[in-house]
Amino acid sequence: MTTPTTPDETLICSARGCRAPAAYQLRWHNPRLHAPDRRKTWLACPDHRGSLGDFLDARGFLREVVPLP
Repeated sequence: MTTPTTPDETLICSARGCRAPAAYQLRWHNPRLHAPDRRKTWLACPDHRGSLGDFLDARGFLREVVPLP
């Protein structure tokens, strides 16, 4: 996840080619690579929340989905 450089900068979806504003944080963890407490974050728009979540869940990586504030 990229931190916005200005308060008005919109976070965008992590799906390839998508430029829609993100509405969710998909927090995930690969136990082979990361320490147990580490979480990585993908951002998702409503249209890609399911497909990105399914991709991570199928691999056992998805830990939680949180709406963006």
